[in-house]
Amino acid sequence: MFVGFTFEMIMSGRKHYSAKAVFERLRWEVDIKHGPANTFKLNNNYPAFYARRFHRMYPEHDGFFRTRKQISDECVATNLPELGPDDYPEERAG
Repeated sequence: MFVGFTFEMIMSGRKHYSAKAVFERLRWEVDIKHGPANTFKLNNNYPAFYARRFHRMYPEHDGFFRTRKQISDECVATNLPELGPDDYPEERAG
């Protein structure tokens, strides 16, 4: 859906657009389609990653979404395991 909505904006003649706006349309469309029982969630931290992936998938449209440089591109991966719920201590009252 992200790609489809993005191409709608490209075909409308826009040279640049907001990945965040595309995300909001995704939320709208899914909410309308599935109603209040919808459990589909989009994290607000993801639009930049979707924008970069779109640019990689469609290099002819590189720059349609304006992105900042990722500082993590200059870092070496730690190869640490992904954290899960068991990795966080329970909060205790009092």
